[in-house]
Amino acid sequence: MTTSHELKELVLISGASTGMGAAAARELAGRGYHVLAGVRREEDGAALRTGNLEPVVLDITDAEQIDAVAARIANDPAGRPLRAVVNNAGIAINAPVEVLSMPEWRRQFDVNFFGHVAVTKAVLPALHASGGRVVNISSIGGRVAMPTYGAYAGAKFAMEAMSDALRRELEPHGVQVVVVEPGGVRTEMTGRGVERAEKVLASMSPVNAARYGGLLRAIINQANAFTASGLPAAKAALVIAEATTAKRPRSRYTIGRDAAFLTRVARFAPDRALDRILAANLRPHFPRAS
Repeated sequence: MTTSHELKELVLISGASTGMGAAAARELAGRGYHVLAGVRREEDGAALRTGNLEPVVLDITDAEQIDAVAARIANDPAGRPLRAVVNNAGIAINAPVEVLSMPEWRRQFDVNFFGHVAVTKAVLPALHASGGRVVNISSIGGRVAMPTYGAYAGAKFAMEAMSDALRRELEPHGVQVVVVEPGGVRTEMTGRGVERAEKVLASMSPVNAARYGGLLRAIINQANAFTASGLPAAKAALVIAEATTAKRPRSRYTIGRDAAFLTRVARFAPDRALDRILAANLRPHFPRAS
C-alpha cells in the first residue's frame, strides 16, 4: 500500500463534496495523487477522507480560507509539488435577466468566476515552481448561452476568456492551462439548480410570470430530462483526470455528445441559426396549454 508520504504530487480540487468534483477527487486519488479536496464545511469531507484524499475547508469566496489552503500546499509536510489546481466549484440559478436580482447576479459571478481567479492566483507560485497546470471546469454554457442562463453563462464565458488569456501568459513559463466543458452530467448541482428555479418561478410577479413563466418551466423540465439522461459523474471524472494528468493536454475538452455538438454548432452556425436550434430543442419541454 502506498503511504501519503510516498505519493509524488498534490492536486487541489474545489467543489469536491459532491458530483463531478467528488468523482474527480476519487479518480485522481486512485491514480496515486494526494488530492486536497475542497469542501465548504468540514463535515462534508467525512465521506471523502482516505489515505491520500484529504478534505480541506475551501469556500472559494473566502479569502482567508484560500490563503490557508495555499499555505497548506506551500508547506506540504512531504515537500510534494502541486501537479494541478482543478477549479470546479459552482452554482446555477436559472432566471431571466430581467428577473434575477442583482445580489444573485453577483453571487453567481463570485462563485463561478471571481472565486476561481482568486484560488488560481493564490496557488500560481506553487505551479510556477512545479511546472504544473490549471484545469478550469467551465461548461457548454461557456460557449452557448441558453435563455435563463444569463448569469451562469456570463460567468462561464468569463472563465473561458480568462483561461485563454492565462494560457497565453503562462505557456512561455511552463505552466499549462486547460478548460473542460461538460454538457449534461448527472450531479447534485442540477437538482439544486432546479429547486432554485422553482423558487424563482413561484416568486415572480404576475407580469413577469406572464412573460417568462412558460419559458422557465420549460427550462426546468429540460433540466430534469438532462438529469435523467446525462452522463454519470464518474465518467465525467475520467475526462477531468485526463485533462489533469496528460503529458500533452489539449487546450479544451468537452464532456458528452451534447457538449461536443453544441460546441461545433456555436463555432460555425450564424446566430439566427443557433437561436432556431436552441428554440427547437426547448420547445417540447414547454407546458401544454390546458
